[in-house]
Amino acid sequence: MFSCDICGETVSSESDMKTHLLIVHMENEVVCPFCKLSGVNYDEMCFHIETAHLEQNELERSFERINTMHYGTSDKKDDTLLCRKEVNASLLSACASNDPKSSAQGLKKDGSLTHQGFYSENRSAPRKLLKSSERLSDLPQITESVDTTYSSPECPFCGKKEICGEDMETHMRTKHASLLDTPFEDCGQPLYDCPMCGLICTNYHILQEHVDLHLEENSFGQGMDRVQCSRDLELAHQLQQEEDRKRRSVESRQELKEFQKLQRQYGLDNSGGYKQQQLQNMEIEVNRGRMHPSEFHRRKADLMESLAIGIDDGKTKTSGIIEALHRYYQIAATDVRQVWLSAGVDHFHSSLGDKGWGCGYRNFQMLLSSLLHNDAAYDCLKGMSIPCLPKIQSMIEDAWKEGFDPQGASQLNNRLQGTKAWIGACEVYTLLTSLGVKCRIVDFHKSTGPLGTHPRLFEWILNYYSSEREGSPKVVCTSKPPIYLQHQGHSRTIVGIEERKNRTLCLLIFDPGCPSREMQKLLKQDIEANSLKQLRKFVGNLKHKQYQIVAVEGILSPEEKVARRQASQVFTAEKIP
Repeated sequence: MFSCDICGETVSSESDMKTHLLIVHMENEVVCPFCKLSGVNYDEMCFHIETAHLEQNELERSFERINTMHYGTSDKKDDTLLCRKEVNASLLSACASNDPKSSAQGLKKDGSLTHQGFYSENRSAPRKLLKSSERLSDLPQITESVDTTYSSPECPFCGKKEICGEDMETHMRTKHASLLDTPFEDCGQPLYDCPMCGLICTNYHILQEHVDLHLEENSFGQGMDRVQCSRDLELAHQLQQEEDRKRRSVESRQELKEFQKLQRQYGLDNSGGYKQQQLQNMEIEVNRGRMHPSEFHRRKADLMESLAIGIDDGKTKTSGIIEALHRYYQIAATDVRQVWLSAGVDHFHSSLGDKGWGCGYRNFQMLLSSLLHNDAAYDCLKGMSIPCLPKIQSMIEDAWKEGFDPQGASQLNNRLQGTKAWIGACEVYTLLTSLGVKCRIVDFHKSTGPLGTHPRLFEWILNYYSSEREGSPKVVCTSKPPIYLQHQGHSRTIVGIEERKNRTLCLLIFDPGCPSREMQKLLKQDIEANSLKQLRKFVGNLKHKQYQIVAVEGILSPEEKVARRQASQVFTAEKIP
């Protein structure tokens, strides 16, 4: 197959191609568009234009570059720019081209411009565009040779072939003037560069519309970024909420465990009270072979009787220790300069029913045992006996019902009976005050000596027991009741104080944790000094962060009792220092 270099038509043989060239192309005379030279073949005409009309050829190429610069190669061309570019190309192909190649491809047999020719000229052929100040008549008459063979070309804008009463130039100038007006820099009109892509526009409004397209695209992209950012923030917020929820759940479980631990520690876990613990522990003793079943039943009967009448069975009580101490200090204790002892007091230790939580109740029993030996206090207490632990719990609840210490009652859920709830200095003060006993709470809330010691506590106890220190006998048996001593986790009872020959002080303390068999060693005629170790506490032995004491001062009048009940609505204590 052979393809024509001029029009691209394909034929089957070389002879057919020669016939095609002779008939189709050689009959059309090639005319120079600049000087009207004719009678030469196509290659000679190209050589003639390149040599004789170089300046005009360069001018056409300049116009081509200007068009390209004006309307750019970007895919985002404005419709108006594209329209003008196509119009100029159509003008060049319809009115300014006698190139045999382009003529053969772009014109029909009747001389009209084909769609293929219109766009092929727009893409490849050199173009000379019209300025607004030029007329078509000023261009070289390159259409004459075409007109001699073909009919008049159609209007490149509206497609009309025959224009009645006017030529094609006038038609285009009158009907399509706006499309022919293409400003250039040499016309004195400015060009506008797009600040975003560099496209050159010939009109400010076109540039504005073009830039708006950029902004819309950027706005869309930014909108997508904002949507993505919003989604990321939402996801991060959800993850943070989930993390906070897990953390709160862990903290809640930990707090619940700590709360349950404190409830167990302070006997508020509804695990039963004194009666249940006593029976359970006796059953354990029987199972371990430490208690005979008959002993279990006998002690159970005594327990039920004690609970029924509300009086302690006395099985943990040791009496006569203060009198035995008086004898000991009179005879021995050569290293003691002077000693002050409280009024007579019985020692009570914890039993199987209150082991681990009953120290506060046992110390109250000790303090009450001393008050019952005081005539004035005995009249106030109306001859009451030492109550058992459940009875003490009931008495404290009655004091709460009278209006004493509502805050403390609320903390213990207004209930003590049937529980293992601990009591402290506030409950002991509340109970004594409700019974008409005048007492005070003193809070040694921080250490007053080196290494966390509390020498001020020892001085206060000494002043409480000794009214006259000089000239007194070595052993002073006072009428003062013992002092309730509370610190974190435990409470004890102070029954006296020693002043050593080296001027140091030593407290004498009854501990509810000390069993009866140890305390009964103090009842012997010849007490050994080692037996007093369990009673003696020097300054260096008391190093808890805080101590509270409840000290009895006398009997309350009815008016004073009412005043103290009102004062207990907001419970306060005297602080030292």
